[in-house]
Amino acid sequence: MARPKLSKLNPMDFTKMTPARQAKIEAAPAKALPPTDSYKPNQLANALHPEIQYLKVSKIVEHGKDAKSYWLEPNAEKGTTALAWFSAGQYLSISLEIGNIKLSRPYSLSSSPRESMEGHYMLTIKRVKDGLASNYILDNWKVGTEVTASEPLGVFTYEPLRDADTVIGIAGGSGITPFRSLAKAIADGDEDANLILLYGSRTLDDAIFQEEFKALEKSCDKFKLVNVLSDETDATCEKGFITAELIKKYAPEGNYSLFLCGPQAMYEFVDKEIATLGLRRKFVRHELFGEYFNPSKEADYPANVAPEFKVTVRIAGNETTITAPADTSLLRSLEANGIAAPAHCRSGECGWCHSRLVSGEVYTPKSVDGRREADLIYGYIHPCCAFPLSDVTIEVPPVRK
Repeated sequence: MARPKLSKLNPMDFTKMTPARQAKIEAAPAKALPPTDSYKPNQLANALHPEIQYLKVSKIVEHGKDAKSYWLEPNAEKGTTALAWFSAGQYLSISLEIGNIKLSRPYSLSSSPRESMEGHYMLTIKRVKDGLASNYILDNWKVGTEVTASEPLGVFTYEPLRDADTVIGIAGGSGITPFRSLAKAIADGDEDANLILLYGSRTLDDAIFQEEFKALEKSCDKFKLVNVLSDETDATCEKGFITAELIKKYAPEGNYSLFLCGPQAMYEFVDKEIATLGLRRKFVRHELFGEYFNPSKEADYPANVAPEFKVTVRIAGNETTITAPADTSLLRSLEANGIAAPAHCRSGECGWCHSRLVSGEVYTPKSVDGRREADLIYGYIHPCCAFPLSDVTIEVPPVRK
């Protein structure tokens, strides 16, 4: 069958359309366009990704003496009428004002995605020694407390195109929270994966969500809990620490993904164990909390760094100079001096605190350096994981209202 002949098009013919189009525009009735938020795609985008969510505490559940779960519902009086959907493993960035310190802190959602559709989030917060934000929340939040939060953020989520069918979760302390969310999402049928959870605690009393996890084990054959106790012996638990041998004991044949969430000390120990397993890099995921480690422990940290430096901060035309310790991130130093700076993950990953280094020198640990190559070329830093090595001047974007 012969292929039909195509007529030849002269690109210049399109210029003849301009007068006709202009005539139609001039003949059209003059009326205002509808507001942009009236379009369905924009409404959906705003619902899924609100810049700010206004919430309030509706319920508090205590877990022993050092942890509490806070149920948060929309604060309709402030304009939030529904909660944004999220994926299990994401977090909220909570805005706080403690005395003259304005700061934000990321807290993983411990509720399931389906529960957000039922009208509540849940954050589970554990007391941390000298923890400014966590201790303030535990001591001050009550039913009715108003809370300002971001949209759900973060990439510590299950992705079937990247991850294996089975996830081995390794949790320590409050790092259990995203795994409760994932376990419930699997039980709800919202995630299609198997989860084997190795939960490290000092004692069984320190392990939270035990009754819920045991109930999930009975009702969902895709979830298994393994408690690992360092300070006591229990016949139903593993004893010691989460080692490569323990991981292999519970790992399935073939590929599996490792998800880790817990304190920095746990990462330092478990990462050495994981290195002996020979897993592909894509199968090992960390939830990062990078601003709390001591930079001087890094192998490439310079010697003989002075204990503190002057930091000049420029925000929206205003300039302030503060004194900042060398072993404290620039972001924490700003907050300690009452300077509000944008931040979400506080781990060098999200880029929300992206700022320009005008002058001076800073140190960024390679393990948490999430900057693009262009940032390195043009002098941009993430203050949440940048430590001063000299007097510096930085330009910081204002906090979005």
